[in-house]
Amino acid sequence: MATPSFPPSTTASIDGPLSGLRVLDLSTYIAGPYGCTLLADQGAEVVKIEPPGGDNLRNYPSTLRDESRAFIGVNRSKRGLAIDLKKPQGLALLMRMVRDADVVVHNFRPGVPERLGMAHEALNAINPRLIYCAVTGYGETGPLKDKAGYDQVLQTMTGMCALQGKRGGAPEIIYGSVVDYYAAALLAAGVASALFERERSGLGQYVGVSLLRSALTMQSARMIWAGSEPLDIGRDMRSGGVTGIHPTREGYIYLSANTPRFWKALCERTGLEGLEADPRYDSVRKRADRAAEIVPHLHAALASRSALEWEDVFGHEVPCAASRRIEDMFEHPQVLAEEMISTIEHPVIGPYRGVTRPIKFGRTPGRAPFASPTFGQDADAFLAGYGYSPADIAQLRQLGVVL
Repeated sequence: MATPSFPPSTTASIDGPLSGLRVLDLSTYIAGPYGCTLLADQGAEVVKIEPPGGDNLRNYPSTLRDESRAFIGVNRSKRGLAIDLKKPQGLALLMRMVRDADVVVHNFRPGVPERLGMAHEALNAINPRLIYCAVTGYGETGPLKDKAGYDQVLQTMTGMCALQGKRGGAPEIIYGSVVDYYAAALLAAGVASALFERERSGLGQYVGVSLLRSALTMQSARMIWAGSEPLDIGRDMRSGGVTGIHPTREGYIYLSANTPRFWKALCERTGLEGLEADPRYDSVRKRADRAAEIVPHLHAALASRSALEWEDVFGHEVPCAASRRIEDMFEHPQVLAEEMISTIEHPVIGPYRGVTRPIKFGRTPGRAPFASPTFGQDADAFLAGYGYSPADIAQLRQLGVVL
């Protein structure tokens, strides 16, 4: 049976580097789904398969009426089905889909795929070319393998929160789901590498991504323990003092002056040439040690202008950024110049502007993005492509197999 195709989207279609590949996305929340979105951004056809209750991200708080901002942002450019895999007919439907899929992604806890009958070994027997990617909290082995893992849980466990907080103070969460989003990037990279290897061997393989691996990989510069040093040492890489966020007359600005060139430029542009000439401050380490002496002079100088004015004063000579709201990014000239924002039509909320194309490909840019799927929106077209008649589809709906 030929591989079914969805009706074309209303957006222009240009092949991306992963065009022609089909990804079955059974994952929920952020890490797995956004990893699949990154594959969709590169041209893959991604089919999001949700359980009867839907991806729980649909239920997250949102100021959008009738839709979740988080779900829309994480699941762009996908088609949508809702299947009850606990029913035999639902699992049989998935197996039919697996036969001609290239990638399957899920974030079930270890043991759940076996209970559902969709472990790697079972799907590999059906399709030896399948790339099978499992996203877990803690990995496939070890004492925590069956424990649910979430972004901020792993942040707290792996020391990120302890180092984010002020020295001697309470741990602090890094908001923005950074572990999830980094895991999503690892997923997209790992799957792409496995697909590349498949071109050589003709065989698929298992790809494991965990939030634990993501959280520790993000801290690779901290995770160094030389045999000649004690374990409990300073691993905070913040240079402190000069480098950081500072108040101005209006607003805040981040400054980085870790190189001699940037330190000299900072002093010249703020009228603090005497500090630049002082041998007590002629290295990053010295400036960090004597931050209490330097920062009051710096703050007094910065109080003469607003953060945006200082951006202009520093120009290209001092790495800096005025603190902005996320809303300001919709109209930022650099973001617009890089064509990172697109207007996308959504069937419920109407047109909206959102991020697109995080990677730039010169020859194969890929199609324009389209909206995340409404719950089960493509079931009829997809099942018809697999040879199901309208009566068959109606029966599957009546049995609760397809929603």
